[in-house]
Amino acid sequence: MSSAHTPSSPATSTATDRALVTVVVLCFGGMAASLMQTLVIPIQGQLPELLDTSPANASWVVTATLLGSAVAMPIAGSLGDLFGKQRALVGSAAVLLLGSAVCAMSDALLPMLVGRALQGLAMGFVPVGISLMREVTPPRLTGTAIASMSATLGVGGAIGLPLSAWIADGWGWHALFWVSVGLAALMVLSTVFLVPHVHDANGGHFDVVGALGLTAGLVAFLVGISKANEWGWDSGRTWGAMAGGVLLLAVWARFELTRDEPLCDLRVTARKPVLLTNLAAVAVGFGMMAQAIVVPQLLELPEATGYGLGQTVLQAGLWMAPGGLMMLVFAPVSARLMRDAGAKVTLMIGAAVLGSGYLLAAFMMDAPWQLLVASCVASAGVGIGYAAMPTLIMDAVPLHEAGSAVGINGLMRSIGTTTASAVMVALLTSSTTSMGAFELPSRSAFQLCFLVGAAAAFLGIAIAALVPRSADAAEVEPVAVRATD
Repeated sequence: MSSAHTPSSPATSTATDRALVTVVVLCFGGMAASLMQTLVIPIQGQLPELLDTSPANASWVVTATLLGSAVAMPIAGSLGDLFGKQRALVGSAAVLLLGSAVCAMSDALLPMLVGRALQGLAMGFVPVGISLMREVTPPRLTGTAIASMSATLGVGGAIGLPLSAWIADGWGWHALFWVSVGLAALMVLSTVFLVPHVHDANGGHFDVVGALGLTAGLVAFLVGISKANEWGWDSGRTWGAMAGGVLLLAVWARFELTRDEPLCDLRVTARKPVLLTNLAAVAVGFGMMAQAIVVPQLLELPEATGYGLGQTVLQAGLWMAPGGLMMLVFAPVSARLMRDAGAKVTLMIGAAVLGSGYLLAAFMMDAPWQLLVASCVASAGVGIGYAAMPTLIMDAVPLHEAGSAVGINGLMRSIGTTTASAVMVALLTSSTTSMGAFELPSRSAFQLCFLVGAAAAFLGIAIAALVPRSADAAEVEPVAVRATD
C-alpha cells in the first residue's frame, strides 16, 4: 500500500487539520448566533426608556429575535440543501452582520425590531452547520463535531448573560451591538475563507409560497404563546393567535404535500424516527429553557424574602455561565456514548440527566453554589440530548434533505423553549408573596417550576424510547467529501 494512503500520511493529516479548522469555525459561528438570544436580557428593564416606548412594545425586542430564530431554521436548512450549505452559512452570517449594524445605530423601536429580527434569522447558521459536518469530517470526528456544534446553542445563550451585563455596564448598551458587528464580521470572513465549498447543491426552485406560509403560521402561533402572560391566558387575542397559527400551518402542510419541490418534505418528517425525535426535541427544549428563566430570577430575588439569594444581574450570569460551558465539555462524552450505545440511548440518557438536574434544584435552592451544581447537571443533560438529536435525524433522512430536516428539529426545540418561557412565567406568578408594594414569586412557585421542568425531561425519555432502532445508527457515516472550490 502506498504511504499516501496510510492513516499517518501527510495527506491524511492535512485533511484532518482542515476538518478541525472547519469545525472550529462552524462552532464559533453557532455560538455567536445563539448569543443573540440573550444579548439584551440584562438591559430588558431599561429598554422602554432607552427606546422611548412602552414596556409592552419594548418586549418585542426579545420576541422579534425569538420569532426570527424559529422561522430561520427550516428555511435556512432548505436553502442549504438547494444551493449549497457553505453559501447558506455565509448568507446567515451576513444577515447577522446587517442586523447587528442596524441595532448598533438605532435609538428607536422600529429599526431596533428590524435589527433584532435579522439577528434571529442568523440562527439558521446552526442547523446548516450541523448538516455540513457529515460531509466535511472524517468518520472518527463526525460524532464529536456534531455534538460540539449542537452544544453551541446552549453555550452562546449561557455566556451571553454575564458578557452582555459586563459590556453594557462598562461601555453602554450600544456597545452590545457593536461587539455583535465584530463577531458577525469574523463569522462572514472565516466562513468564506475557511469553510470548504462542498458541491452539495441539489438544485431546484426555492418554495417561496411555502416559506411565506410557514413564516405566517409560526409567527402567529409563537406570538400567541410568547405573549400569553402579557395578554392573559384567557384573552381572545392569545387563543386567536395560537388557533390562527395552527390553522395557517394546517393549510401550509396541505399545500406542501402537493408540491414537487416543497420547502419541507412532510412525508419524510412524518417518518416515525424523525417525528418522535422532533417531539422529544420539544420536551428537551422545554427543559433547557426552564432553568434559563427560573434560576436567574431566584438568584436575583432579595435575601429579605427568606429564599432569594440577592445576586446582581452580572453575578447571576456568572453563576449560570458554567452550566453553558458544561454542554461543550460533554460534547466528546456525547460522541462516545453515541458510538457505544447509539444515538437513541444517548438521547434518553441526556433527558434523564436533565431531569435529575431539575430534581436537585427543587431541593437545593438555598445558596448560589447549590443552583450552580444543579444547573451544571441539567446543562450536561441538555448537551448530551442536543448532540444525539441531529444524529437520529440525519440517520433517517436522505442526504439531500439533511439540512431541511435538521432545521425542522431546531424549530421544534424553539417551540419547546418558547412554550417553556410562557409556562414558567405563568407558574411563577401563580403563587406570590408580598414584599412591600411588590408581589414576588413564592418559594413553592420556584419548586413547582423545577418539578415541571423535570417532568418535561422525563417525558422526553418516554418519547425517545419509542424511536425505532432502525434509526439508531451507532455512528453517522459521512459521505465522501466532494470537490470543493
